Amino acid sequence: MDFARKSYDIFERSVYDYHIDDDVDAATRQPFDASTIEGVLYAKNRIDAVQWHLEDIIRDPAIDPVAALELKRRIDRSNQERTDMVEELDSYFRKIYSEVQVAPDATINTESPAWALDRLSILALKIYHMKAEAERSDATAEHRARCAAKLAVLEELVLEVERKEREMFPDINRIILLFLAMLILILCIKEKNRKRQIRTIARDISRIMGCVSSEKVMSFTS
Repeated sequence: MDFARKSYDIFERSVYDYHIDDDVDAATRQPFDASTIEGVLYAKNRIDAVQWHLEDIIRDPAIDPVAALELKRRIDRSNQERTDMVEELDSYFRKIYSEVQVAPDATINTESPAWALDRLSILALKIYHMKAEAERSDATAEHRARCAAKLAVLEELVLEVERKEREMFPDINRIILLFLAMLILILCIKEKNRKRQIRTIARDISRIMGCVSSEKVMSFTS
């Protein structure tokens, strides 16, 4: 699984988890270590999900003006937190690719990898709510058909953003796989008589990394 798809899957999980409580003040159901990239991605979408529903609340024409002002300030804080999170993600990518030499024919993208992920996060929210509208049993057939058409467009957009994300930087999983392959190859050269132990180490490493299949890693020790 590539990084863009893995990120979107995390966003989908976060959106689903938010709607278990469907409450802007509910505690997060963060399933990952907050210090990992998975934890940051999950937290990023959680911010987006809460803000999405805060904006729903503030659009209520009957909202109390004092409550609306406090809500507006909360949304402003959320926007800043969202921006900080995107910058944190971009810092992660800069660290990962800090040694990369820019090719003479390299193209310039209009957005950073993290802002592309931000679009994926918002798309996950839009798709969740559009799917709900497309499946509403109390809505007219015309309404459901319109929402189903919009849903199809949103799903195509996800694929397009994922494609653009892959073009921005090499697949992170492949970099990890290459690193593991080089490590295992060195061990195989140095430890010819301990191949079974090396294969066990390879399997353990791939399981810990989580995003590279053990079958691919094991193929380098065959």
